[in-house]
Amino acid sequence: MKILGIETTCDETAAAVVARLDGDEPSGHILSNEVLSQIAEHAAYGGVVPEIAARAHVEVLDRLIERALDKAGTTLAELDGIAVAAGPGLIGGVLVGLVTAKSLALVSRKPLLAINHLEAHALTPRLTDGIAFPYLLLLASGGHTQLVAVRGVGDYVRLGGTIDDAIGEAFDKVAKLLGLGYPGGPEVERMAEAGNPERFALPRPMLGRREADFSLSGLKTALRIEAEKIAPLARTDIADLCASFQAAVVDVVADRVRVALRGFDAVAGRPTALVASGGVAANGAIRRALAAQAGQVGLSFVAPPLPLCGDNGAMIAWAGIERLRAGLVDDLTAPARARWPFAVASTAA
Repeated sequence: MKILGIETTCDETAAAVVARLDGDEPSGHILSNEVLSQIAEHAAYGGVVPEIAARAHVEVLDRLIERALDKAGTTLAELDGIAVAAGPGLIGGVLVGLVTAKSLALVSRKPLLAINHLEAHALTPRLTDGIAFPYLLLLASGGHTQLVAVRGVGDYVRLGGTIDDAIGEAFDKVAKLLGLGYPGGPEVERMAEAGNPERFALPRPMLGRREADFSLSGLKTALRIEAEKIAPLARTDIADLCASFQAAVVDVVADRVRVALRGFDAVAGRPTALVASGGVAANGAIRRALAAQAGQVGLSFVAPPLPLCGDNGAMIAWAGIERLRAGLVDDLTAPARARWPFAVASTAA
């Protein structure tokens, strides 16, 4: 089974071909994975500009798909389906990818698989590590922070989520506050490596709460107050602020995961692994904390390789394979969605 995956939900244009061979259970093979980032186009604005993003997708998507097919040594006729991220995301970009995928599916008479971008992140560890259901997922990115029991394809229970900022969003806003570059998350992590995480006593919001939810807006505000107290900031001040902020986030993540693990059995039984996915899963400090947390309860920790943490076509193609095998095929009326929840809230006590 071979699927083309197309991703245009934000500021990366991506196309990939992924295969799953008979007898493979359940991991896949990435035959090509082409990603063009738009960081340079958006850097001057300190964030993604939707109109610029959509136009950039239009300009490069066709040739990127052609390159992905060439590198995979395959043709449109040899594919088993066309998978595309149909949301959630910036609606202009989503439409570029979805209309392109529908056109390809129509002319090639291949199944269309309209993929929830978040579900693709959730299933990526099965592509890379072949893990079995069910597992606990921390899905953390610039726009999303959720703890989810992944019970099967299309079967997801949300154990907790953010009530304000997503983790990646908080990192980006802190970077902007401190005058660091875009994207902010990697810049904060880089500065934190040289900083003192104990210099500033920042809060750990929601720590110890019974629900596995996150709140990061207060932490971000506390950092701003500390920065204003010592302005103008020297480079060492910025490094210490970044280190203190990242340490607080790590403590919050570890605590929230502990709570989610306690509630996991009630909705899904014993987890096979603790998984991190999404752009924030590339953060080394968070990865180390999650690995330690998993080890304490006898679980393995799984996170995709760094190139697959951000938006990419391979995760979309793999989600297409998983859904096609489950008989979950879409027709040409599949809509583009700016918002698209993929997990139902847990009702467990």
